[in-house]
Amino acid sequence: MLPDLLFFMFASVLLLGGVGVVAARNPMYCVLCLILSFLNAAGLFMLLGAEFLSLLIIMVYVGAIAVMFLFVVMTVDIDFAVLKEGFASYLPVGLLMALVLALELGAAAWAGLFTGFSSTASLPVDTSVTNIEAIGMVLFTNYILPFQGAALILLIAMVGAIVLAHRTRDGVKRQDITKQLQRGRKEGLVMTSPKSGAGVGKPHWQPNKVEK
Repeated sequence: MLPDLLFFMFASVLLLGGVGVVAARNPMYCVLCLILSFLNAAGLFMLLGAEFLSLLIIMVYVGAIAVMFLFVVMTVDIDFAVLKEGFASYLPVGLLMALVLALELGAAAWAGLFTGFSSTASLPVDTSVTNIEAIGMVLFTNYILPFQGAALILLIAMVGAIVLAHRTRDGVKRQDITKQLQRGRKEGLVMTSPKSGAGVGKPHWQPNKVEK
């Protein structure tokens, strides 16, 4: 009884969070609803006995991707009103995709693919090994080549991002740590005796002269 109640609770909040991501007008609310959906999806994986996948969703999607979306929305000045002007033109395509997805789910339910996940049915899980050990054995035996290929692609992407970020550009002031450490007291300390109401250096801007 309790697993069924937990399932309906997690599933209901997950659906509400997904609707909130699509329907919310404020982008901050969209990201918060996305985080709520991820947390409830992690709860569903926990009910299925996949605790490793549940923790991965919390650490990767909630702790990294969703937080990154949140910081991007907070720091970038985006005119969302302009982006939503063409929403009506994409509405028929979106409804068609939703209809196709609903038909696929209905066909899967009609074929009985979801009947094996009831509370009375026993899941084909080997209880002699833990969830993490089972995933590791599958990844490093049957899917070792795709796993290594994905790791190589991620490594190339990381190296490419570093190369693009550290390319030589003109007019950019770079930090020289060695020069900073070799600086002495005389170079880093300047004793001045400014007059009252006067600055110690040249102003950073000059007022525009009014032409007579």
